Amino acid sequence: MPTPPIGTASPLRPPAQGRGGHHARRILDACAELIGEIDYDRLSMTVIAGRAGLPIGSLYQVFPDTRAILEAVRLRGVETYLRRLDQALVRTRPTSWWDVVEAALDESIALHGRLPALRVIQQHEVGGAYADDADPSIIGDRLARALVVRFDVADTPHLRRTLRIAVAAFDRLVILAFRRHPAGDDRLLCAAKRLAREYLHRHLEHTPRPPAVRR
Repeated sequence: MPTPPIGTASPLRPPAQGRGGHHARRILDACAELIGEIDYDRLSMTVIAGRAGLPIGSLYQVFPDTRAILEAVRLRGVETYLRRLDQALVRTRPTSWWDVVEAALDESIALHGRLPALRVIQQHEVGGAYADDADPSIIGDRLARALVVRFDVADTPHLRRTLRIAVAAFDRLVILAFRRHPAGDDRLLCAAKRLAREYLHRHLEHTPRPPAVRR
């Protein structure tokens, strides 16, 4: 099953160019700022419009409601994650399958630390129709491609399914770790990485035992 392009992951994706794209970026930036400043339940189109410095009608030209804005903020975080993961794989030059996976896990932890808005959205279980399983599928398939290209691993449904499950489980534990502590519960994050490593080692055929977790 081919990986869906990130640009088609949600029908709520705002225009990237022109006046609409400029307004969309201002709206998303304003929403991300507000999430870290006010109670989550107080977010509204009116409040976001005020922070963005736009008439409320401009928001409705780009997004149908507050939930759509939150979904777009989440999607932007996923795009940032994928871009940084690609950069990390080029920079670190992984020598084993676990190096690839660990780079993905480390970037996920780092992203949750840098983007509190994304963390809050995930903790409140906000997302569009694609949110529940799209992110693990996109990220798992990206990892599968990296393993296939770099280590001549067979590209099979089993590989992709296994990686998606590992990504989904790890993501839930990361959300819990940051819910417990603003900087992330270090012991829980280490445990999450160990669980992902052991699960993948057991379920991916012909993979050597990975090295110890670094944190």
